[in-house]
Amino acid sequence: MREIHVDNYGIKIMAPKALACLIRINSISNIAANILKQEMLSLGGDVAIARDALTGRCKHTDCLLMGSLAQFMRLNAKLNKQPFGLDKLSRDLSISISNYQKDNFIFKPKGYRLNLKRRTYIMGIVNLTPDSFSGDGMYSTQYPRMQEIINYIKDMIDDGADIIDIGGESSRPGAQPVSIKEELARTIPVIKKLAKKINVPISIDTYKPEVARQALDNGAIIVNDITGLRNPEMIKVISRYKAGVVIMHMRGKPQTMQDNPVYKSLIDEIIDFLDDAIKKAVAAGISRDKIIIDPGIGFGKTFQHNLIILNKLSEFKVLGLPILVGPSRKSFIGKILKAEPGQRLFGTIGASILAAKNGAKIIRVHDVKEVKQALKVFDALNNV
Repeated sequence: MREIHVDNYGIKIMAPKALACLIRINSISNIAANILKQEMLSLGGDVAIARDALTGRCKHTDCLLMGSLAQFMRLNAKLNKQPFGLDKLSRDLSISISNYQKDNFIFKPKGYRLNLKRRTYIMGIVNLTPDSFSGDGMYSTQYPRMQEIINYIKDMIDDGADIIDIGGESSRPGAQPVSIKEELARTIPVIKKLAKKINVPISIDTYKPEVARQALDNGAIIVNDITGLRNPEMIKVISRYKAGVVIMHMRGKPQTMQDNPVYKSLIDEIIDFLDDAIKKAVAAGISRDKIIIDPGIGFGKTFQHNLIILNKLSEFKVLGLPILVGPSRKSFIGKILKAEPGQRLFGTIGASILAAKNGAKIIRVHDVKEVKQALKVFDALNNV
């Protein structure tokens, strides 16, 4: 429209008419569904509902709403005056559409301001463990290798890492937990020394509140919690320190998460889990500009689940928060390529580009330099 010199006011009016939307609503009453269908039809759109909802043989149905953004805006105005819960649906619909369109995220962990609109950010993985699935564990019980670790992280930053994520407990499938004492011994000395030497945010990859607290005391400003804030004490720690947080979805525990994970509706269940965790975090005083969400590739998901999540990643945008994805060297890539973890670089790049295309703002990887180059090309093409 700008290229053909349409007036700015005209663009504001007409642009919503050009944006097609498909919105699924789960389990609303048969009466509400039929009203919804009639209202949408009157606006030139439509609503697909179960056949039995039309005949009255069922009490509830899922719906698929089809129309332009302009039609949905007008629908909201109509629903706001309707009974049978449609007034609440109107508010939820408005929030979801607004969230889905949001793209200009500013992530504000303590002392930092990361503009996630400009480009795709990279979180570099530092595994201070002896048993990482990817074979990159840098921890040794025989000697600390402190300078080697610091040099490794500095190289990672030089290669383009925007955030450094340090973990002291393996979360690979079947991994056994380590004690708080052991996890602290692996991570805190490195964080303490690293915080004085680098100028990028440090994240602590832990689900233990005490580890998070000591990490935040010594220079970390983000907590990457694979359990999605299930522990209320973790929420209190993050709120008290005004830290950033990555809320990740995981089914079960690392020891059991891959024991035949089953979902009735994969994306819906992950969104519901994350939405609940977000609400608890906000209620405890954690501001939304300090929250990132992660659907948890490989954590309680089958091969097919991982592919579905990456393909439908944009659906998580309804939560209105930046999305982080960690596909790096994961087993689904190995299954596709028939390759061991150390041979999954190109697969990781492919998955990372798809994730960025579908809405991921941060990619968590081992191979920073190579993924950075690929994302730099993607960002240039995507921002034309």
